[in-house]
Amino acid sequence: MGLLLTYLFLALGVSFLCSVMEAVLLSTPVSFINMKENQGVKSAAVFKKIKQNIDRPISAILTLNTIAHTVGAAGVGAQATAIFGDAYFGVISAVLTLLILIFSEILPKTLGAYYWKQLSMSSGHIIQWMIYLTYPFVIASEFMTKLISSSSKEEATVSREEVSAMVDIGTEEGTFATTENRIIQNLIKLRSVKAEDVMTPRVVVATAPEEMKMSDFPLNKHYLHFSRIPVYSGNMENITGFVYRQDVFENLANDRFDLTLGQIRKPILVAPNMQPLTVLWERLLAEKTHISLIVDEYGGFEGIVTLEDIIETILGLEIMDERDVAADMQQYARERWKERVEKYKHL
Repeated sequence: MGLLLTYLFLALGVSFLCSVMEAVLLSTPVSFINMKENQGVKSAAVFKKIKQNIDRPISAILTLNTIAHTVGAAGVGAQATAIFGDAYFGVISAVLTLLILIFSEILPKTLGAYYWKQLSMSSGHIIQWMIYLTYPFVIASEFMTKLISSSSKEEATVSREEVSAMVDIGTEEGTFATTENRIIQNLIKLRSVKAEDVMTPRVVVATAPEEMKMSDFPLNKHYLHFSRIPVYSGNMENITGFVYRQDVFENLANDRFDLTLGQIRKPILVAPNMQPLTVLWERLLAEKTHISLIVDEYGGFEGIVTLEDIIETILGLEIMDERDVAADMQQYARERWKERVEKYKHL
């Protein structure tokens, strides 16, 4: 009886440990391991190394588990038959199967999946020893896996869709506020948003001719609403740069009334209408400017995009001050176009 119990508990114990390690290994995300490594947890490096080549630990765990089941079943069966006789072989097999199912599969894997945070860092060393114990089997398994598997490019550990889903789950669980969720989701989608999607259309852009004198600038009250005004030469299609409203007022304060806008204009960054906002954002920061001219495929003036527009897209809000005439300038442009169409119908 003592030998029977030894075989039984040895088989269940080894199998229990293997199942816990397997559940912890598969449940622990790489992001958690990196966080622990950054916090200076030494065992995180061991677990990270194991996680990076997951075929080896899986092979080791499954090999030990299979050996435990096989040896345990054979030992328990032989001892039970010797003690109870062949008549009870079926009953003993059924009881052993039930014990293995509960104590080496369901219970340990549930514990490993539920308590992976508490177990992950200590599991690394245990799994490492499992790999050492079954090293010949691990190498053989690795060799056979390479023979039958294609040498395709390794896929990303986490996709953008998975990050988005995790943020949604975090919001439901109270980890993230709704506002934080919105900002993160907008950041994830930012590279798919084009410049033309957020630009202020040309029909509502305040522009000024290059030849305009400083003294004439304050006469157009529309210019007073904006800190940067695009300037053109000849016609509005030919945008040559922009002027700072503050620069104009400084020149007026210094009595330079006859100075023209063209003499103080700054170069403007030009971007195609289909340029992703992520690229445009980097260009604006690199050029240390806040405004860009958006053109179509033929180089025609379509509108402008500012750093404020991109920040609004990230925040999911319209940043307005008391001088803004409309929250959504694209909608405002459409309304103005409809007004013009209605006006010309009566002519």
